Amino acid sequence: MRDDLLIEADDLLAERDAVIVDCRFSLADPLEGSRLYQTGHIPGAHYLDLNQDLSSPVQQQGGRHPLPDPLLLAERLAVCGIGPTTSVIAYDDTRLAYASRLWWLMRSLGYCQPKLLNGGYRAWLEAGGVPAVGEIAVSKVATGGVSLTGFCDIDGLRALQSEGCTLVDSREERRYRGLEEPIDPVAGHIPGAVNHPWQSVTDQQGRVLSEQELRVHWGESLKAESLVIYCGSGVTACVNLFSLALLGRDDPVLYAGSWSDWCSRL
Repeated sequence: MRDDLLIEADDLLAERDAVIVDCRFSLADPLEGSRLYQTGHIPGAHYLDLNQDLSSPVQQQGGRHPLPDPLLLAERLAVCGIGPTTSVIAYDDTRLAYASRLWWLMRSLGYCQPKLLNGGYRAWLEAGGVPAVGEIAVSKVATGGVSLTGFCDIDGLRALQSEGCTLVDSREERRYRGLEEPIDPVAGHIPGAVNHPWQSVTDQQGRVLSEQELRVHWGESLKAESLVIYCGSGVTACVNLFSLALLGRDDPVLYAGSWSDWCSRL
C-alpha cells in the first residue's frame, strides 16, 4: 500500500515544511467547521470550507456540492501558500470525509497530492498536539492548473455505463438500499451500482484500514477495468477514491453530481 499519501500524528508534530489545511465541516451545521477552527486548530493551519472553497454554488441540477471553478480554487489555494508543487497536509475530524475532497481536487488540478492525517484532528490531540487559535497570516504564491480532470457528469456517466463500467455507490447501506434518505428527496441508488460504503475505509477512530482490509472492502470491484464512484453529492466518494489510490489505482472516475444530481432528473 502506498505510504506517501498518509501521515501519522507523531510525524505531523515534527513537520515544518508542509502547508497544513483544516477541512473540518458538518453537513448538519455548515458553520461548525469554521467555529471549530476558530476555537482550536493545528498551529499554522489554514481553513478551507466545503461549501465556500471546495464547491461552487448549487444550481437546479448538478448535485448538492458542485465542483468548484478550477481557477477560483487555484486562487484560493494560492492565498494559502499552495502552488502546484507545494507539500500539503490536510485533516478533518470525520474519517477523511472532507480532507479527501481537498485531496481529490488537488490531484484533479494536477497539483502535488496532499497527505491526509491518519486519525484526523483527534489523533493529533491524543499525540500531544497543542491547538492554536485565530486566523494565520497568508502568503500568496503563484497559481497552477486551470482545469479539473478525472470526473464525469450525467452524460459522461451514461457513456461509461454503456461501455460496461463498474458503478460504485459510496453511501451507507441503508441509503443505498433505499430504506432511508435523510438528505435527498428520492431514496434508492442508480441502477446497476454496487455498494462499498465510504465509512468502511477507516476504523471507528478514523484510521485507515490495512491494505488487506481495504482489499476486502473492495472485493471483486478492485479488479474492474473501469470504475466510477459516487455518493450523495460527490464528497464522501472521495474517501473511496483515496483508498483506491492507496491501493495503486488512480484511474477511477468521480461522478461529480452523484445521487443528488441523478435523482434530480427523475
